[in-house]
Amino acid sequence: MKRLIFFVALFAVLTVGCDFRGRDGAAGPAGADGRSGVSGADGNSGTQGRDGKSGADGTVGRNGAPGAAGADGATGAEGAKGDKGRTGDR
Repeated sequence: MKRLIFFVALFAVLTVGCDFRGRDGAAGPAGADGRSGVSGADGNSGTQGRDGKSGADGTVGRNGAPGAAGADGATGAEGAKGDKGRTGDR
């Protein structure tokens, strides 16, 4: 502990007579150049829209039912009998 007190007192005595205010120190080294900022990352392009689904095909129309068969024609009426001629005059 005594040594510490001795060194503190010696340092105080030595620095009292010294005046550093009038002296300029040597110039320091030049500062490093500042780095440029990191450039921003490019934005990702948006996702592509999905293609729309095509509509379902329409069902094929069914053929109509076949028509009913035509009715048979009626049999013609029998022809009338001709009148008998008159007997001739002699």
